[in-house]
Amino acid sequence: MSFLNHLEELRWHLVRSFLAICIVAVFIFAFSTFIYENFLFAHLKGDFPTYQWLCNLANSFGFESDFCTVSLMNKMQSLAPTGQIMNLIWTAFILGVIIAFPYILWEMWRFISPGLHKQERKKSKAFIFYASFLFFIGVLFSYYVIAPLSVYFFYNFEITTMIENKFDFKSHVNLITSTILGVSLMFELPVIIYFLTKMGLVTPTFLKKYRKIALVLVLTLSAVITPPDIASQIIVTIPIMFLYEISIFISKSVLKNQTK
Repeated sequence: MSFLNHLEELRWHLVRSFLAICIVAVFIFAFSTFIYENFLFAHLKGDFPTYQWLCNLANSFGFESDFCTVSLMNKMQSLAPTGQIMNLIWTAFILGVIIAFPYILWEMWRFISPGLHKQERKKSKAFIFYASFLFFIGVLFSYYVIAPLSVYFFYNFEITTMIENKFDFKSHVNLITSTILGVSLMFELPVIIYFLTKMGLVTPTFLKKYRKIALVLVLTLSAVITPPDIASQIIVTIPIMFLYEISIFISKSVLKNQTK
């Protein structure tokens, strides 16, 4: 195929991926009330599973915990006439990307796979599964660990009682969606390292040598995608660095197979 034909082929893969996102977004529009109340605003409720687990953990050690009596605001503000509809459109798109992620990967694989050898194509089929698995592990981790701890901290933080917290609902929704999407993409690190090693851009020696620099980069990215508190950054950094160590073994395995 010519270069322009490749671009035409890529365009249709991107179009189908975008249509998949739009289809999911339509369902989110249809069930927007349920999704906002039971998913995006779930961290405001005292019976959220993470709060209950932390409460039970504290009680098992004989300590009293504020997580047992979580009571956050039930009402938030919309400060613009178009605030709710515009936020719903943007949120539906972000959640559409998250839910349709496996299909988007499949479309990208369909575009790349014709350029692979038969053996490479056979081995790369597992890519969609592993990449999707890591992505949704990141979704669960960010939703049940990072998001509730961040919400609890920010909604209870105050400089003085003379200041009353009245949050714009868009800030809350953006906090949840950006955290989920950002952390989930960071969980794709092993897959990225796999392909970079296949392309000859990184080696296990390189990854070990620049481990400290990688830690600084992960901390920086954590600061960007998570709320600006040290606890959230550290909580995100620990599993990502664990995945970084796994990536070193993956890189070793790739080089070993290439040598064979």
